[in-house]
Amino acid sequence: MLRIFSMTPSERRLYAAARRSGQFDANYYTGAYSHIHPFFLRFPLRHYVVFGEARGFRPNPDFSPAAYLEYNPDVAEAGMSPLGHWLSGGQGEGRIHKELPKVEAMPERRAPALRLETGRPRARFAVVIHVYYPDLWPEFEQRLTELGIDYDLFVTLTWRGEETEALAEEIQGRWPEATVLPLENKGRDILPFLTLVNAGVLEGYDAVCKIHTKKSPHRQDGDHWRRHLVSGVLPEAGLSRLLDQFVADPQAGFWVADGQFYDDTRWWGTNFETTRRLLRRIEIEIDRDHLSFPAGSIYWVKPLVLGMLRAMHLEAGQFEVERTQVDGTLAHAMERAMGFVVRAGGQRVIQTSELVEDAKTSPAQAEGEAGLARPGFVSAFYLPQFHPVPENDRWWGKGFTEWRGAVGARPMFEGHSQPMLPSDLGFYDLRVTEVMGEQAELARGAGIDAFCVYHYWFDGRRILEQPLDRLLARPEIDFPFYLCWANESWRRNWDGLSGTVLLEQSYAEGFEAALVEGSLPYMRDPRYSRPDGTRPRFVIYRPEDMPDPAGSVARMRAAWRAAGIGEVELGAVRFHIEGAHPVPEETFDFWVEMPPHGLVKEPDYLFGGPKGNLLQRETQPGFEGLVYDYARVAARSTDPAYVRSLPRSTICGAMPGWDNTARRGLKGHLAYGANPASFRRWLMDLQRKRIAGSYRQELFLNAWNEWAEKAVLEPSQAWGDLYLQVLRERIDTAEAQTAAEPLRRQAAGS
Repeated sequence: MLRIFSMTPSERRLYAAARRSGQFDANYYTGAYSHIHPFFLRFPLRHYVVFGEARGFRPNPDFSPAAYLEYNPDVAEAGMSPLGHWLSGGQGEGRIHKELPKVEAMPERRAPALRLETGRPRARFAVVIHVYYPDLWPEFEQRLTELGIDYDLFVTLTWRGEETEALAEEIQGRWPEATVLPLENKGRDILPFLTLVNAGVLEGYDAVCKIHTKKSPHRQDGDHWRRHLVSGVLPEAGLSRLLDQFVADPQAGFWVADGQFYDDTRWWGTNFETTRRLLRRIEIEIDRDHLSFPAGSIYWVKPLVLGMLRAMHLEAGQFEVERTQVDGTLAHAMERAMGFVVRAGGQRVIQTSELVEDAKTSPAQAEGEAGLARPGFVSAFYLPQFHPVPENDRWWGKGFTEWRGAVGARPMFEGHSQPMLPSDLGFYDLRVTEVMGEQAELARGAGIDAFCVYHYWFDGRRILEQPLDRLLARPEIDFPFYLCWANESWRRNWDGLSGTVLLEQSYAEGFEAALVEGSLPYMRDPRYSRPDGTRPRFVIYRPEDMPDPAGSVARMRAAWRAAGIGEVELGAVRFHIEGAHPVPEETFDFWVEMPPHGLVKEPDYLFGGPKGNLLQRETQPGFEGLVYDYARVAARSTDPAYVRSLPRSTICGAMPGWDNTARRGLKGHLAYGANPASFRRWLMDLQRKRIAGSYRQELFLNAWNEWAEKAVLEPSQAWGDLYLQVLRERIDTAEAQTAAEPLRRQAAGS
């Protein structure tokens, strides 16, 4: 009995906190635990602090110390007082503090394989609803009948046996064209949604709405919260106008109800590490000091975010068994990851009242796109090294092509996305010229005007020429291109700077005339690109390697004129290391900015720089390469000091990524954080700050298909066609939209 009057310091703090909070109910305590000694009933709070909490006694009917420790294992592991933790921070974090309903025993249900139905017409929007509580279906059915927008309906149902079969039949009868999919009770509403995302059935919509039958039994206001969330994204009035506003605003990526964007670190509980591991699947990093997320899992979302979710490649086996958890699961981590995916693409989470206010003031398209210059011409470097040649057989092994390096790539640390492998076009052989036609169709649909194809010419000796030479014999294949003379010597370590010489560029006397003569069959082809409408274009990769750059260029120009080509628009790559022979700026009509050349500086290094390993994780044993921050490199490309260092007639450039570990293994260099979302942010920054001042307002992309350097725009297993979707959205020329229409119809038919 004396023990309750001689409390320890921690017990005294709990006693004081409980008194201040008013959350200790003395009447409840003495009534619920009347079996304790009458003496203690005179001092119930003291008894709770010293004895009761350890025995699992409740301080009030709504708080269970035992449940708090069960659902919050970090508190139990730290040996903290459940009520003390709840009062000091757990309450603000929304932690579970009482027993949850028991898990319902449900029959097993294997998820059916979704088949993409060709030729199916597609609405502008999609609405996806997950039904866990069948009794709430009438509430949602009523709202769905009143939307007043053009939408396709997708319904996933938690499988309960015959009851679910009956509900599925009822829904299908009401919406014959709807997709209705019964699924096992796993992953809450998140896994059913990802099942649709991963199957590709939500591609091609302007926006997708995700809702679910939310009761939140751990919250006293569960019903009110659900109705607020749903009415926020599916308002009874003005939905069509708000959707137009949302879709047109390039900065809006995710729409939630008011009050559902939590820009605070308090609401994360035990979810940080799981969320960080999840986002590292798509090379996105998060910081404990800057946490935010859209809550409730009811929202409208745009295609970029859906594509990024699909790229996580999450499957049912990775989700926890359902135990009514309220925190710490993969489903909870997915909810918290959404905001970071949105932000990675230069977009933001917008709440309903903000959207309403924007709609009152000015159209989002005019406001959001103001100052975003559209490129007048878009080029992409193109690698023809995807077919075997005798030289590569001899140097690297029989049958060697770029694919061998690409398939052998391995991740060097957690979150390093390798290998990067093709999807739509497969492991193509460019001797099959039809592949080039398919590539051109994809590129045209994304707004790319021409491929800048590497031209390997060594004092008259050609190599890897078959793709273009076969193209010349196939005039029906529409493949717009021009040449870039890759004039550096070939060396065994593939970095162009050192190592055993395999093919040497000697620049023998008169090489200019011979080089020009070899270019004539291509320039005379009607598909050879003339970006200014008149002059054929030719680019030199390393002009400073030529003994007399200015003189050689003058002789080339004269040779083209003598051959009847006329004036040639001649350009050069702005390389990152000065060659032996400086080139006067005015030698060329333009210069090509080729990231990452010249853009990586000491502060950008995450590994291998002077500060060592800043990745916050271990690398593969023996890794001696360099890792730098993609976002920092992108930001430097628009830094005024850097831009001033460039020749005035420079075409600004961007890269989808860079990673040559496929070629150089443990000594490779890579840009971490490269994904379609961060690429979109880079493009938008160029539109704001560089495109207008770029040579002829052009944009140069590095590259279309550098698979062994992970500088790839064409579809991949990792990203699908998301890079092309981003390009299409940002370039948005009339030609791109027209060319993309067959692809959109094909996607709609899937």
